[in-house]
Amino acid sequence: MAWYPGATKMELQPESDSQPAIKPTQFIVHSIVAPWTARRTYEYWRDSTNLESHFGIDYQGTVGQYIGTETRADANAGANRRADGTGAVSAETASNTSASDPWNDKQLEELIKLGVWLHQRHGIPLRICRSHSDAGFGYHSLFSQWSTSGTACPGKSRIQQFKEVVFPGIVARATGQSTEEDDVALTDADINKIAAEVRDSIFGADVIAAVAPPYNNADWDDGNRTWTFKYAVHTPIVTGRETLARVKDIQAKVGAIDMTDTQIAALASAVASNPALAEQIAEKVAVKLAERLAE
Repeated sequence: MAWYPGATKMELQPESDSQPAIKPTQFIVHSIVAPWTARRTYEYWRDSTNLESHFGIDYQGTVGQYIGTETRADANAGANRRADGTGAVSAETASNTSASDPWNDKQLEELIKLGVWLHQRHGIPLRICRSHSDAGFGYHSLFSQWSTSGTACPGKSRIQQFKEVVFPGIVARATGQSTEEDDVALTDADINKIAAEVRDSIFGADVIAAVAPPYNNADWDDGNRTWTFKYAVHTPIVTGRETLARVKDIQAKVGAIDMTDTQIAALASAVASNPALAEQIAEKVAVKLAERLAE
């Protein structure tokens, strides 16, 4: 069994020794619907139920670990342990009694650090799970198979944080990128380099001239029935989420593009962490890409 060095060990017995082994392939985050400390969560698992999570993270940023990550814990229903021996690592996080509050800064930091360790220790891939059995990162309500009776866990605000802060933060740190950069002045050489890398490394060197209509989007020009790749990237992009959505949209409509999940995640995390930097990069790169594609 594996124990996270950033956690306080609070081992549950007999579960820690008696429950079957798993090969961890997923990390699923929860809200416990109580403002409990990591110690109080341990006591609840120990004294009041036969369920448990691997980790608990409280408002103070204390991480408790109750079971080794290579042993089954029972917080994720069908993801606890599958027939092939794979299973999910689970983390309960302190919340208000309606699970409506966002994670605070300390919780966000510990979730990111734990996610990076799970990637490095167990090889959990840097992607959001694409199905209930797909390896990657997720939150409890992402798939119905992870809950026996349906759930909104970890709550609307935390789901948004997972998508915009936690997962991009895990990817950024695991790949050596900074998540705390201030606005940076970009030179023409910087912009040219970024544009070339986006085009050549992600989209491929070939210029994509057009995608056949219909293209049902607010940006569609009824006067021009050809939707062009140049037109899509030239439109100003001001946020990391919009950049990711646009990249995925282009990828879905052009089968020739070969873009991995890691590349998508890395691109998203590079622009999602700092709105000012994201706007500067996205707008200038869009212009440079349009110029290059017109060559």
